[in-house]
Amino acid sequence: MIARYSRPELTAIWSDHARFEAMRQVEVAACEELEGPSEEELAAIRSAGFTVQEITERERVTDHDTAAFVDVLAQSAGGAGRWIHHGLTSSDVLDTALALQLKQVAELVLPDARRLVSALAARAREHVHTLCVGRTHGIHAEPTTFGVKLAGHAFEADRNAGRLERAFAQAAVGAISGAVGTYAAASPEFERRVLARLGLEAEPVSTQVVARDRHAELLQAIALAGAGMERFATELRHLARTEVGEVSEPFGEGQKGSSAMPHKRNPIKSEQVVGLARVLRGNAQAGLEDVALWHERDISHSSVERIILPDSTTLLDHLQRRVLALVQGMVVDERRMRENLELTHGALFSQRVLLALVERGRSRDDAYRAVQRLAQRAIAERTPLRELLAGDPAGDGLELDSIFDYAPFVRHAEEIVARLDRLADATGRGIRTTR
Repeated sequence: MIARYSRPELTAIWSDHARFEAMRQVEVAACEELEGPSEEELAAIRSAGFTVQEITERERVTDHDTAAFVDVLAQSAGGAGRWIHHGLTSSDVLDTALALQLKQVAELVLPDARRLVSALAARAREHVHTLCVGRTHGIHAEPTTFGVKLAGHAFEADRNAGRLERAFAQAAVGAISGAVGTYAAASPEFERRVLARLGLEAEPVSTQVVARDRHAELLQAIALAGAGMERFATELRHLARTEVGEVSEPFGEGQKGSSAMPHKRNPIKSEQVVGLARVLRGNAQAGLEDVALWHERDISHSSVERIILPDSTTLLDHLQRRVLALVQGMVVDERRMRENLELTHGALFSQRVLLALVERGRSRDDAYRAVQRLAQRAIAERTPLRELLAGDPAGDGLELDSIFDYAPFVRHAEEIVARLDRLADATGRGIRTTR
C-alpha cells in the first residue's frame, strides 16, 4: 500500500498488527468452544497478547509466521497456552482471519459506493435540461443533455455498488475444518459454533483453504467498479480539453496546474483515476491465477494476496472518494456546451432532414445522399445547413422551423433521468432530489 492513496483506517485494517489481532480472535473463539479449558484458562487465553516484533523474532526460528504467532500467543497465556491452536491448521486461522478483515473493509468502503450513486443522480437531475452535443467515435452526433449522460453513469455506479456488496458478502466465509478439511481433529458442529462467535458463514467444502474463486470474485468486482469510475473520468477528461471546454475539474485556491505554465488547469485527478483503474485490473488477473491451487492446498496464493487484497481494497476506497469529489465539484459550462452545438453549422440535424425527406416520398438512399452532400458542405463551408437547404431543391416543401428545433432531441430527457428513482442511496431510500 502506498501512503499517497491510503486512508489511515484502511491502512490500519491491513497492518501486521491487525492481521495478527484477527488471527488472535479466531484462536480465542476456537478455545472458547473447546470442552477442555477451564474458566481460569479461558481467561488467560483471552488476555494473552503479542507484539509484531515478538512474532517477527520468533519467525526467524520457525520460518513460519503462523507457527511463530501461535508460539508467542501460547507463551503469553502461560499454562493455558496449550489449548491455543488445538485441532486447528494454519489455514483455519489465516483464512478465517482474512474474512474478518474483509468484513471490516466492507464496512468502510461500501457506504461510499452508494454515496457515489447518490452524487451522480443529484448532478443528473441538476442538468436534466442542460443541452449538449452527444458524440459517437469522438465526433458530434446529435444533441442530448448532460443530465442524461450523468444518469447513465449513475446506473453503472449502482450496478457496481451491488456487485461490491455481493462480492464482499460471499467472501466473508471462514473454515475451521482441519488439515485437509475433513474435521479429523474437530467437527462440523465445532466449526459452526466458532464461526458463529465471529459472525461468519462457513465454506461448505474447504479442503483446507477457503476456495479462492471467492477472492477472485471480489477482485473482479473491484476491477469493474474501477472501470466504471474510469469511464466517468475519461468522459470528464475529454470534455475538459481546451477545444471542448464543457466541463472542468474543481480547482482549489492555491492549486497549480503546471510547474512551468501558470495558465494550465490539467485534469490530474481524472488522470489518476484512469491510471489506478489499470492497477485494479491487473490485480484482478492475479486473483484469477490464485484460484487453481494444488490438491487440498498450497501457498502459491498467499504471497500474492498479501499484496493485491490490501492494495485493491485501498485503491477502491481512494478512487471512490476521488470520484465522489469530482462529481460533486466539477464545473459545468452550459454556455460552452450550447456554443459547441453550433460547431457543425446545423449538420447534427441531418437525421431529422433525412426523415422529413423520406416522409415526403423520397427513397431512403436518395434522401441520405442529398442530406449527406449538404451536411458536408455546411461543415466544410461553415454555412448553416438550414440556409443550404433553403436554397437547394432538396429542401423544397420542408418545414424548416420544425426540423431545426432542438426540443425533439431531448423531449424524453426528464423521463430518462426520472428512472433514477428506482435506485437506492447510501441509506437504502430511493434517490429523489428536488426538481
